[in-house]
Amino acid sequence: MTHSPRRTYLITGGSGFVGSHLTDALLARGDSVVVLDDLSTGRLANLTPHPNLRFVQGSVLDTLMVDELVRQCDVVVHLAAAVGVKLILKEPLRSFVTNIRGTETVIEAAHRYRRKILVTSTSEIYGKNAGDALTESADRILGSPALAKWSYSTAKAVDEILANTYHKERGLPTIVVRLFNTVGPRQSPAYGMVVPALVRQAVTGLPLTVYGDGTQTRCFAHVEDVADGLVRLLDHEGAVGQTFNIGANHEVSILELAKLIVEMTDSTSGVELVPYGEAYGEGFEDMVRRVPDTTKLRELTGWSPRRTLEDILTETIAEARAELAAPRR
Repeated sequence: MTHSPRRTYLITGGSGFVGSHLTDALLARGDSVVVLDDLSTGRLANLTPHPNLRFVQGSVLDTLMVDELVRQCDVVVHLAAAVGVKLILKEPLRSFVTNIRGTETVIEAAHRYRRKILVTSTSEIYGKNAGDALTESADRILGSPALAKWSYSTAKAVDEILANTYHKERGLPTIVVRLFNTVGPRQSPAYGMVVPALVRQAVTGLPLTVYGDGTQTRCFAHVEDVADGLVRLLDHEGAVGQTFNIGANHEVSILELAKLIVEMTDSTSGVELVPYGEAYGEGFEDMVRRVPDTTKLRELTGWSPRRTLEDILTETIAEARAELAAPRR
């Protein structure tokens, strides 16, 4: 791996959950960062003021703004997207258009100025594929396109196609990263993110709502481990033109997760099973299992997650309690 010091990175969606942690990691090693964010789901409070950090409020749909910022930077990391099950189901059209058109705008600007670009995708790309640990070449298995649930997966697939075809046909240095369930400090419970939602229910004594029968399994990676993986890929020339999974491999059911949170918080809360139809509307489909194979990332960069699920929950619980204890303004 090679790292040229004092490069300037443009991070779209950089005041969001993953973006702010990546910003911290790049600033900590001496790089400069320009964050472009419309603050629709990100928060300025996620960004710590730094002499090498510049924040620009704006949208990835603003072609002229994106063009100017890409021109000023050396590398682009495209994280901006409509995220979260609740938001995507509530505003499927806006989410779909933002996720496709925004990526197209950013990639076109990167091509104009020949900037390396890392495009973040999602484990949702695999759809209902519930096989063993999913490699980057695993099949996509999707439900009916009439269901808004699958619009996010489809939009991200288009994003990947744009990145890959720009690389193959026009020589643009692109990297595609599929993020599996990423959790940790600064993650908002507002958009259906399961860990912060369950933790806040537990610490406030509310029933922990688990959708479906709770047997669906996920693997949760700490956001700082994920940011480390992103940095390693940005530094490695061998990553260009490739697609990588980033995620943990410790599999846990959502019901087991809820029970562990109750135990770790000493909560008196119970667990309430809520049918999918009641939570998200009729016809909603969920993935039964989602486990990443990160062999490709590990073999190229040496990356592996360092933090356990218990580490993650300890931090998330502490953050939730601190927020509840803070005086209201």
